Amino acid sequence: MKIRSVLISQPKPETEKSPYYDVAKTHKVSLEFKPFIQVVGVTAAELRKQKVDFTEYACVIMTSKSSVDHYFRLAQEMRFVIPEGIKYFCASETIALYMQKYIVYRKRKIFHGTNGVEDLVDYFKKNKSEKFLFPCSDKHSDKITDFLTKSKISFTKASFYKTVATDMLGFSLLDFDMIVFFSPNGVESLTTNYPDFKQGNTHIGTFGEGTALAAESAGLTVQLKAPMPKSPSMAMALDFYLKQVNGKSGK
Repeated sequence: MKIRSVLISQPKPETEKSPYYDVAKTHKVSLEFKPFIQVVGVTAAELRKQKVDFTEYACVIMTSKSSVDHYFRLAQEMRFVIPEGIKYFCASETIALYMQKYIVYRKRKIFHGTNGVEDLVDYFKKNKSEKFLFPCSDKHSDKITDFLTKSKISFTKASFYKTVATDMLGFSLLDFDMIVFFSPNGVESLTTNYPDFKQGNTHIGTFGEGTALAAESAGLTVQLKAPMPKSPSMAMALDFYLKQVNGKSGK
């Protein structure tokens, strides 16, 4: 069965130059964007219960735009004036550049990796005497904390935001030939919102090993697993997959 409609379980791209639109045009498929999960920030009171004192940390680890947003939000709510000398260790250049929303980039000490904070191991070692704050979700991978522990880094992990399932009431999945997931939480949202969901002929795509494992654990058959060697992004992987299923022209 050819694929004519794809549900992307993420927010709609902010720009029309998104590669997803090129994929839709090339293969003559309709794309709909609907996030299956949403991020909700914790309150200052909830953070205090975690015994987080901003003044104790000279280094902060940023692994997502959400961690950036909620770090600066909570610092403001708790009336903490962030010193210019704070060092930021970002998982990617995209996250590092995103920090310009809150600070003057060139005046701060910002380090970033390419494929994750593990790329910054040398910078971590140079700052082993410092205390690190790791703002994260209540549902996060242990990969980073395991890396920090192994590297003998003094750090505090704290939930600055929560990842919750989006209420999908009234939203039907029957109109889509394929559904693409980007996190285990997205898969969990599917099972929460649609406990009677039967895959049938629906194609399933996943991004990341953890997402694929979550989908398979939920009883789904995953036809597209990204990233792939020549398709590092989901858009590229989807383009490749649609060529295989629909043919190069999408006809």
